[in-house]
Amino acid sequence: MTAALPLGTTATADYRQRNARRLKLVGLGLAALVFAVALDVSIGPGNIPLADVLRVLVDPQAAEPRLSVIVWDLRLPIALMALTVGAMLGLSGAGMQTILANPLADPFTLGVSAAATVGASVAIVTGWSVIPGAGVFIVTANAFVFALAASLVLFFMTKLRGVSAETMILVGIALLFTCNAITALMQYRSNEVQLTQIVFWTLGSLARATWGKVGIAACLIALALPFFLMRGWALTALRLGDERAESLGVRVDRLRLEILVATSLLAAVSVSFVGGIGFIGLVGPHIARLLVGEDQRFFLPVATIASATLLSLASSVSKAINPGVIYPIGIITALIGVPFFVSLVMSIRSKAA
Repeated sequence: MTAALPLGTTATADYRQRNARRLKLVGLGLAALVFAVALDVSIGPGNIPLADVLRVLVDPQAAEPRLSVIVWDLRLPIALMALTVGAMLGLSGAGMQTILANPLADPFTLGVSAAATVGASVAIVTGWSVIPGAGVFIVTANAFVFALAASLVLFFMTKLRGVSAETMILVGIALLFTCNAITALMQYRSNEVQLTQIVFWTLGSLARATWGKVGIAACLIALALPFFLMRGWALTALRLGDERAESLGVRVDRLRLEILVATSLLAAVSVSFVGGIGFIGLVGPHIARLLVGEDQRFFLPVATIASATLLSLASSVSKAINPGVIYPIGIITALIGVPFFVSLVMSIRSKAA
């Protein structure tokens, strides 16, 4: 007969097995993301076979000039913008859901993206900058400051006694409608050129992607993800409740403020580059939670990967619906996200019953 393993040894083996499974899921997620990006590049006027896309990406010198220009200059910046913006929204949504202990939190549902749109609209119509000397970055600067202000409103709401997750969503909805009203006011007093720019922010579009914007977004993700992961243990402890986290040495208020500033920056930059894109920051983290649980060491990367993959696939759908026409990406994500949002609300209500 085989001797029974000590309880501690069994627990350690189970822990390592779970972590190994989670690492495999991260690897599979990265593979799915690469496929989604390649698919996004291949779809468009005159669809390019995936094999040709991969060949051009691996060896651009060997490809014919026309194909190389289509892939590298026209389609790849849009595909990579979808990847990086999806990653920013996913990481932002994951951070918000964790620090607010609210499964319905993301930059869109809580009005943070709408506040960033207000900041961008004010800059476009009035030319007024919240940060003096912002120059060419006036739209991004205004979007960031307004998003940060909305995040601070949400942060101080969490400090009020008796505020529940449902109340936070109601505050977010109120903030969303208020910001939409201000944006509509900016649209009403704008000229034709300014109105076109504001509509771009409102609907969300990847059409204005450039290599410069992709580089900025990629650098931001490269800085933000390690920033979040360095606080992974504290964020995991926070999921146990404020009192439990404080007893473990976590400075809860400081942690919440740090993550809110970081999520505001991610949301603001994404809005300033591609406009308001809803529900990606809500759906991606929930997919990650179903796959790897609440351990932030795995939850944060998987949420980032899942959201990037979703937006890449949405970009493909926006080009595949009607060949030759690219629909605003915000329309596609809303059509995908609304049914998920409703099902999530219903599941929360059934658990509370």
